Order: sequence, then structure tokens, then C-alpha cells
Amino acid sequence: MNWLDEAIFYEIYPQSFCDSNGDGIGDFNGIISRLDYIKNLGCNAIWMNPCFDSPFGDAGYDVSDYYKAAPRYGTNEDLQRLFELVHSRGMHILLDLVPGHTSIQHPWFQKSMKAEKNEYTDRYIWTSSVWEEPQGIGSIKGISERDGVAAVNFFSHQPALNYGFYKRTRPWQQSPEDEGPRATLEEMKNVMRFWLNMGCDGFRVDMAGSLVKNDENSKGTIALWQNVRAFLDREYPDAKLISEWGEPDKSLKGGFHMDFLLHFGPSHYNDLFRCKEPFFSSRGRGDAGLFVKNYIENYEKTNRQGLICIPSGNHDMDRLARHLHDDELKIAFAFLLSMPGAPFIYYGDEIGMRYVENLTSVEGGYGRTGSRSPMQWDSTKNAGFSTAEADKLYIPLDPYEDRPTAEAQMQDADSLYNEVRKLIGIRRNTPALQNTSRIDFVFTGKNKYPLAYLRGNGKDRILVIINPSKESVSFPTKLKVGEQIYQMGKGLIQGGNMITVYGQTAAFYTVAQRG
Repeated sequence: MNWLDEAIFYEIYPQSFCDSNGDGIGDFNGIISRLDYIKNLGCNAIWMNPCFDSPFGDAGYDVSDYYKAAPRYGTNEDLQRLFELVHSRGMHILLDLVPGHTSIQHPWFQKSMKAEKNEYTDRYIWTSSVWEEPQGIGSIKGISERDGVAAVNFFSHQPALNYGFYKRTRPWQQSPEDEGPRATLEEMKNVMRFWLNMGCDGFRVDMAGSLVKNDENSKGTIALWQNVRAFLDREYPDAKLISEWGEPDKSLKGGFHMDFLLHFGPSHYNDLFRCKEPFFSSRGRGDAGLFVKNYIENYEKTNRQGLICIPSGNHDMDRLARHLHDDELKIAFAFLLSMPGAPFIYYGDEIGMRYVENLTSVEGGYGRTGSRSPMQWDSTKNAGFSTAEADKLYIPLDPYEDRPTAEAQMQDADSLYNEVRKLIGIRRNTPALQNTSRIDFVFTGKNKYPLAYLRGNGKDRILVIINPSKESVSFPTKLKVGEQIYQMGKGLIQGGNMITVYGQTAAFYTVAQRG
């Protein structure tokens, strides 16, 4: 059995999860102390955001040493122990691999800036003159003795590693088959070998679709990842790769096992959760139609294998609870935990942690900073995150006294935490609801409620009906509901070929027969 087929991920932003040594920053030992919490929630896999050495200009996405754990989190040995203790609980863990760029402090970049040619000269993308900037790509210039401008991928302190240009229009643009780009790829394989040998189970790959430049149809980048897939199949056949790409037809062809549904671009994912009128708001003014249309198009491109991951959120977007509240959150999780692909729960979303407003940017977070506040464990000092003084915390806590905590929600049978835990249990015990099981949409449309879909194949099918609106709604169907598997809200009434769904209801039913 492929463990990814049943995986339910918990995303850990390490600096904000749990601080074991009182310095105000989360760490590996803090994560270790909370592994049983993650397992008891029902999650059986972890994605941990970047934990390699870094100057933390972009929260660790600016790596300065791929082979060394960031000292603020612990040592390589501490990280290896984390892997071992995750495995001892029957769980798996993916590290966050950032192959597209490094920090300007990385020794590779420091050596690439030198005027004399060396083995790192072509590790990054440089133009041949300081007066020529790479078109369509940000750049760094005037900081080296080397003549030229260095391309960047995101912030100006993140120089882009060189994997070549699929379409070359300038003399300084190298082919993916040239010596420099090939050396970059081989070194990234060495990084993967190092951590797989240490015990991690694979990688979530940052900006996976961006490596080869001037690659309009991603042919060069797909070929690059097919090369990586062949290497992994030879040496680490159990290693898993999940891409931040947002185009599953391309990422899966490249050899990734699953692809994230991105919160930007054409996915319309945030029409559901993060817009002026989210579909999951009880106001009932939202629209899931464009999301479903785009999802179906991508789903067909994956040969209906259900390999598109829909996260509750992540470190790059608003918290669910910034736009949704109370039962709206429960219904949103009923959707998230009944869709194909591996679910990803961002730490704290399971207790309804709020976006902390008006924070000063921390480590390149800017507007994202409010979604990265410390995990709220209990009612002790700093919500149980750290024994440090409040002004030493990595990011300030939610300041309000009614902030949710894991401890309080675990003790409340009607809490969001317990609803999420129940939904995870149902998913794990119902093959038709699991990651690679088929989906067919039964009712959807522009500005229409409810959202209804079938999961499963043949006789083993589950009808999922989601009505976030406070108003009762009806839809036509020849399906006849059978046994109730799950219900949140008042449920539904079936009469003839119509189903009426009460307001703020999510329900899962077996299908009794087809009319």
C-alpha cells in the first residue's frame, strides 16, 4: 500500500509551533513534544516548512546551507531524532525543499560573484554585463567584482539557481544540458540524498514549476523533474514528491506524486474561503462554480487519479478564520476532508486560530505575518507556546482573551477540533472518501447552493452534500440516499427526485440506488 494514498498531512511552521528552550522560537524538540497531539488529531503525515540554515530574510526560504539544520531549531541529530520518532508513531514526514534559489549568503553564491572562473561561476543565472538585466526576472546588480547581473526568484536577496533556459535568446543564457545547469541539478540530488539517508520520507518542493527559465510550456522543467524521478526510482523508490506547481498535468508528468492547488492563479480556490463573499460564508452569496470548473479541468488532466491537494491554508495565505467563523469552519472542513488528494491542515486551523491583524512584518512575512503567529496550546503563559517573555516571541500571539486553544477545544465535544477529528476518522475508515477515490460532481453552478458530489467507484459510493448557506436549498437528483455516514446541521429531506438541504448542513450518505 502506498502510504500517500491514505495520507492526511499536518503542516508545521517550525518557528511558530512549539518552543522547548524558552528563546521564543519553535524548535525540533518542541515539535517532538507535540507529535502525539498530531497523531491523536488523526493526521498521519507532516509537512515541515524549511528548517535548513538561513539568515531568515524569507522565513527560511532563503537557504544558506542545504546540509545543515538551522541552529535555532536544533542540530542535524535532533532532526534525525524527529524523523525516527515520527516513524515510531506510524507517521511520515516531508521536508520543504527550495531548489530554485538560495540566500545571497550561501557560499555557492559568494563564490559565483568572484571575477575568476570557478566551479560555482555558473551555479546561478548571471548576465554577461552589469548593464544588461534579465528580462522578466528580478535581479541583483552592483554587489560583486564579477561583471554581470544576477537573476532572483522572489525577494532581491534570493538569487536564482541556474537550471538553464529552454528558449535561449541571449549569449549568457545556458541550455539545461550545459555543464553549469547540470551541476546545479546534480547538487540538488545530493541534497535530497543527504536528507533521505537521514530518514525523511520525501519533499514538498517550493516553486517546482519555475526552475528552467523561458520555458513557456514547461517542457524543460518537466524533463528536469523526470530526471529527478528516475534518480529517486533507482535509489529511493519509496521517496515521495509533492509539488507547489498548480498545474497537475505538468507536475504529474514530471514525476510528482501530487500537486498543490495554489491560492493564486486560475484555481478560484479562494472563492471558497478568502474573498469578499466566500462560498463557505453562511450569507450564501458566494460562488463555487468557477472553482469546480477549473478543478474538473485539472482533474481530467490527471486521468481522474485524484492527485490534487487542497490545503486548509498555509503560511502564505490568510487564516481560514479571518473570513469564516463557527459552523462555517466546520462545514469548510467537511468539504476539505471529503475531497480527493491528500488533505493538508495548516497548524492551528483545526482549532480556528485567527489571523492576527496589524503586525509588523517578521522575516519577510509582510501581510502573511498574521497567519504565522504561535500555536495556541493552552491557557498558560504565551498560550503554552514558549516560556520566553512576550516581547521575545518570534511573532506576537493573538492578543484576545477568547483566543482558541487546543486544550480547551479538546475538552469541548462541540468544538471545531473535535469536528475535524471526527471527519478525519470517517475519512480514514471510508475507502470511498480517501485520496485517490473518484469524484463526480452532482450539483454545482454559478452562485448555486448546495455543492454535491459523489466519491467512490461502483457500489462503494458516498454522496457528499455541502450547504454553507443559512437558507434551506434544494437540488434535483435521481440518486437515492442510503445510510448516513456523517451529518453536521439539521440534514436533508428527500422527496421524489429532489433533495432539500437545511441551512448550514454538511452530510455524507451512502447511495442506496440509482433511479
